[in-house]
Amino acid sequence: MNMFNRREFIRASLFGGIAAATIPSIILQSCTGQAKVESVTGNINSRVSLVTGSDRADMAFRTLQPFSKEIARAVGKKRIILKPNFVSSSIQLSATHCETIEGILEFYKSINKLENCIIAESPADGPTIVAYDNYKFIPVAEKYKVPLVDLDETPIQLNYLLDERDLRPKPIRVSSFLMDRNNFVMSVARMKTHDRIIATLSLKNIVVGAPIKDIGFVSGRNRPEGTRNDKPIVHGNGIRGINYNLFTSAYHLRPDLAFIDGYDGMQGNGPTRGTAVDSRVCLAGLDWLAVDRIGVELMGINAAHVGYLNFCGDAGLGQYDINKIDVIGEKVANHIKPYEMPSTIERQLEWMNPVGETATPSATPQQPRTSR
Repeated sequence: MNMFNRREFIRASLFGGIAAATIPSIILQSCTGQAKVESVTGNINSRVSLVTGSDRADMAFRTLQPFSKEIARAVGKKRIILKPNFVSSSIQLSATHCETIEGILEFYKSINKLENCIIAESPADGPTIVAYDNYKFIPVAEKYKVPLVDLDETPIQLNYLLDERDLRPKPIRVSSFLMDRNNFVMSVARMKTHDRIIATLSLKNIVVGAPIKDIGFVSGRNRPEGTRNDKPIVHGNGIRGINYNLFTSAYHLRPDLAFIDGYDGMQGNGPTRGTAVDSRVCLAGLDWLAVDRIGVELMGINAAHVGYLNFCGDAGLGQYDINKIDVIGEKVANHIKPYEMPSTIERQLEWMNPVGETATPSATPQQPRTSR
């Protein structure tokens, strides 16, 4: 398929996907600035599926299979939004692989929900069309007749996040697609370390993917004058700011289904400048916090050090106590691969200290908070 045809396909996908998914509830939320907050765990046990293998698509399919009935019931007639992780539009190790998406679409086909699916993303550094093309998502979308959507062109909602420099709320434009609780949002994340919040998994994929950027925005010196990207606002201009913003955003920007691709993860200075780790794992579950907790464990990270996930556990947004998470399939202990931490790790731990203190907390392993 040449570039012209690819672009035409995406344009058609964008038009069809947005027209079908723009419903009155989204318009209402955009006007009121409110999103419905409800329990993410409900009556569902905190279970996480963990598989290993050598075929990405097969691993993705098998990881979701134990939750077939629960997912079908939770989806109902809702539109399924598959949110991949395109922090960069050109670095494959940082991004969701097309074969992973293919396995996920095969799963939805197997439970007769494929017609409900769209793929929606907004990379941080440039046009979504470029990322879809670079990562070979277009042939997969054609094969399964699934629309590709650019979140930068969807209806928006205005939220406010903390800026650590002056403790003032800053406005941020967010796609209503990922906030509308009438949609079933699936985070398809990559297992990576992060240079600001230690680990980036299923929640961060949604929270930082939802803010939009102006059409035509590109990172670097060639950025068109007047265009801006709202994603950096989430970072809050500091370690405490980003941890707080990820936590508060989780009330209305959490995934309904969390999936983490750890076939090959990224260690060191992620989310884009790290190196590969051959982990060969996939994990998924309907309690996103439990999935992220197991992801942290598989990376050999002290779970007490990841601020925003601890905050979410304290607030009851999911299960962060590993002793209360049932893992289906492989044993976690057999697949732990300690990831190299970012060069900024000491500064990242400052959130654990009182404001004004910069001393790094003890590196002695600690038990994370256990509240739901």
